[in-house]
Amino acid sequence: MANAEHRGRAAKALEAAAVAGTPARLTTLRLGLWLVAALLAARQVAVVLTTPRGERLTDLETWVGPDGVLRVSGSLYDSSSFTGTPFNGLVLKPFTRSAEEALGWGWTFGTLLLVVALGLVAVRALPQPVGRRTALLAAPVAVSLLVLSLPVRNALWLGQTSILPVLLVLLGCFAARGSRTSGVLVGLAAALQPTLLLFAPLLWFTDRRRAAVASGVTFAFSTALAWAAMPQDSYTYWVHHVSGVGLGGPADALANQSLHGALLRLGLEGPLEIGLFLLLGAAVVVLGLRRAVRYARDGQLLLAVAVTGCVAIVVSPAAWQHQLLWLLLAVVGRVGRRASDRPVWPVAVVLVMTLPATMILPNMAVLYPVRDNIVLLAALAAATVVPFLSRTSPCFEEPVPTRYAAPVPSRFRHVPLLPFLRRVLTRPNLLLELLLIRVTYAAYSQVRLAATGGSNSAGRARAEEHGQQILDLERLLHLDIEHAVNHAVVKIDWLRNFFDFYYTSFHFVVPLTVLGLLYWRRPVDYRWARSALGFTTLLALVGFWLYPLAPPRLMPHLGIIDTVHGVQDFAQPDYGTLTALTNQYAAMPSLHFGWSLWCGVVIAVIAPRAWMKLLGLLHPLFTAAAIVATGNHWILDAVGGAVVVAAGFGLTYALQGPRARTVTAVAVSSAPTVPEKDRTPS
Repeated sequence: MANAEHRGRAAKALEAAAVAGTPARLTTLRLGLWLVAALLAARQVAVVLTTPRGERLTDLETWVGPDGVLRVSGSLYDSSSFTGTPFNGLVLKPFTRSAEEALGWGWTFGTLLLVVALGLVAVRALPQPVGRRTALLAAPVAVSLLVLSLPVRNALWLGQTSILPVLLVLLGCFAARGSRTSGVLVGLAAALQPTLLLFAPLLWFTDRRRAAVASGVTFAFSTALAWAAMPQDSYTYWVHHVSGVGLGGPADALANQSLHGALLRLGLEGPLEIGLFLLLGAAVVVLGLRRAVRYARDGQLLLAVAVTGCVAIVVSPAAWQHQLLWLLLAVVGRVGRRASDRPVWPVAVVLVMTLPATMILPNMAVLYPVRDNIVLLAALAAATVVPFLSRTSPCFEEPVPTRYAAPVPSRFRHVPLLPFLRRVLTRPNLLLELLLIRVTYAAYSQVRLAATGGSNSAGRARAEEHGQQILDLERLLHLDIEHAVNHAVVKIDWLRNFFDFYYTSFHFVVPLTVLGLLYWRRPVDYRWARSALGFTTLLALVGFWLYPLAPPRLMPHLGIIDTVHGVQDFAQPDYGTLTALTNQYAAMPSLHFGWSLWCGVVIAVIAPRAWMKLLGLLHPLFTAAAIVATGNHWILDAVGGAVVVAAGFGLTYALQGPRARTVTAVAVSSAPTVPEKDRTPS
């Protein structure tokens, strides 16, 4: 009894210590996140301020320079770079002198303060109640996402005022006291960006009618004031340019992510395009505002504001990149009844708002219409079709939980190092998986190219020096067989064609096939194998960066014949744009061999039959022969590939522990039953 009582007291003491330690850990994490936000902000400011004067804040320079439109008595729109409303120009004119004096540091830091204020107001607008963790961590996360977003970076770079209307709307909806003040703020935002007048119906239909009337009156008064002060400019903006269309660039430019711009890019023009734009725009306004009103009445006012802002993006005649911040606010919407599906929407929004479209979708002609309009499509989806959960749904706060495999005992006491990274039984969301794989591969390609300074010529001398080092080491070890194998294969046409085909075709096909089969049949093993492949590729990138290496085919004095690309001469490349697109000196370690060895190991471990295991192990053997025979790698490159593969599997083991030995059938049969009303088609 005494021992039991002692153990009970000890357990309670540990529990109390854990509870007491949680706030301390959260506080430390919060400080760390604020430090990250500060570093990101400093990075963005440094990028702007270290750029030569004529290449940064170009829009602001146009407005306030020696011959800028705000310094002369002529029209605001003598220069097409001024895209604001006449009221915008009327407000800016008195600040011309101070703006010119503060061009650079003052303007950039002022914009950054607006971004921080925007993040803090958005966090304050989160639906209540929020957990302690969210309350402590949401602000630095929000500011970091805003600073990283393309609209904010674009606004900082150009010297635009597009953050101010968003902040005014949020202040009017969430921080202003009294209906009149709220309406005035929204009306001022609409006077700066006319499509934001859509917030007036949102206020009206959510029983804030005084605010709606005040916003309309403020907009009308501000516009009339600008018309009285600058009648010619007002006519130019509202009539000649139809609310700014054509200002700031061609309406069909990729930077215009509005429905009007998309229709023009699709080849429509004239009355047909205008009629279709008005018809589709009216449908989006009706559907989007109905959804926004429903979310506002559901207690998700921030989501309602984000949806309304996305409607404004779609129906605006011109929605330039610095005006697309509304989509990022839609990240607060919850989508998916299962916990494993919950990250899909926020991850997709963050990627769309922080990365160029070329990194999200591959460079395929069939995908150009989607890639060119990816922000518009995301905003259109948020406004009309994304099934955001209602707060009345039982899955809003508690989604269907993820099931985990039973942990497998490890041979080492401290493995796994990260025990919370447990093996998930169910397969991951396919959309999220494909999106992350694509973005990871795009980043991998960018790092490969950056490893040589952005071009192959930048690292040629160093790579050839390393190539000679590898050759000398192989001669010392009596492994220098590349020349003999290459010339022997060249003399046999069918063998040469076989290795050329194997080298160019199986590098991607086999790993993708293995991943696809594992995803379909063995989701637990898929996660294990995918993690090992990710670590392998990451370690290989470190090798490319630290040790650029010329392959045998790019060492002219060796006489190696490039059987795949033909004779190479970087002064006169004869194989198209490949030299400019990829790092030809990313040879050590060989990921051609590394990925093939990963396939062989995975197949050998998982395949149920001996002949399948043997067939899987033949793939790295054929790949090793192919990379040497075609002159694309040294023998030691394959050794380096084997090292990073072993390290990849080792890191996966160290962080997550041994591979879970649970078959898919058991996982499916033991999965929790989801009520019929909560089921969604997969």
